[in-house]
Amino acid sequence: MINIDTGVSIILHDWLNVKRDEMIHFITDETHLREADAVRKWAYGADANLKVTILNSQLVQKGDVIENMADIFSKEDIIIGATDFSFITTNAIRTAVKKGARFLSLPLSCSDGTSLLENDFIQMNPRTTQRDARRLISGMKNGKLVHITTAKGTDLYFDIEGRKPGYFNGKADRKGLIGSSSFEVFVAPNEDETRGVLYLDASFGYIGLVENTVKIVFENGRIKSAHSKGNDATKLMNYIESFNSQNMYKPGELGIGLNRISKTRGVSYIEDESAFHTFHIGMGRNFGLGGKQDAAGHFDIVTNNPTISVDGKTIMKDGEIV
Repeated sequence: MINIDTGVSIILHDWLNVKRDEMIHFITDETHLREADAVRKWAYGADANLKVTILNSQLVQKGDVIENMADIFSKEDIIIGATDFSFITTNAIRTAVKKGARFLSLPLSCSDGTSLLENDFIQMNPRTTQRDARRLISGMKNGKLVHITTAKGTDLYFDIEGRKPGYFNGKADRKGLIGSSSFEVFVAPNEDETRGVLYLDASFGYIGLVENTVKIVFENGRIKSAHSKGNDATKLMNYIESFNSQNMYKPGELGIGLNRISKTRGVSYIEDESAFHTFHIGMGRNFGLGGKQDAAGHFDIVTNNPTISVDGKTIMKDGEIV
């Protein structure tokens, strides 16, 4: 593990390249006051401008409190979303970025008592992931149909016609950019089109590791059923139901992990979905990712070692880029 001051320096210096005349708005919650103090320390030492907002952790996931801050965001230089939950998919962030702000999604949720800013995976070289991302995007650009299979039986189709793939590698060092601590290629599939079977075997995102593989059937762009040994399927469906939002049953994102240091440990969902050799499906809201789907939240389910083809051309084979 690294120390928290090193982690803060990676985020603010290496990823964001904060300039003296810029205002940093660090938005966190009451569970991450230690990270807020470390950011204050860095800003003081760098003679940087800093504003810290502490939100109620129970209000962030659904996004309403973030949407209500839209007017504030429109006047910001740098916005860092560092609560337990990501709000990268909200309209407020999309609007602020269009007006010239830059945003870094930095969800700090960790289940083992550590800070995300102490975890080794944030040391991944952005340039390496950029090269990998460009190779994958070149195979996805102008594509229409993504087909994903795995050795365990996954057989999924995503319609991406007219949707533009992008990538995150931490970097948000210029006006109008969105960055994320989740290093990944992403695309928002067309709503109501995802179909097939997923054998989910890695991570439930916020919920933690999958203990028994879950068979999930998608029809017409939504989950039709989920089954597993033990209570994994029930755990997943209860979590989705807790949002009280029908669009949480619908895929809003297809992502491919790029971080070669990350592992699916079930400690940080950001680390899980970033892990190389995996792909993830982001359920629910996808504003900010190129989609049109609103929902009460967004969370990701992660699966190992995919073979991915676009319009019949293979771009990843058993988790390795072709």
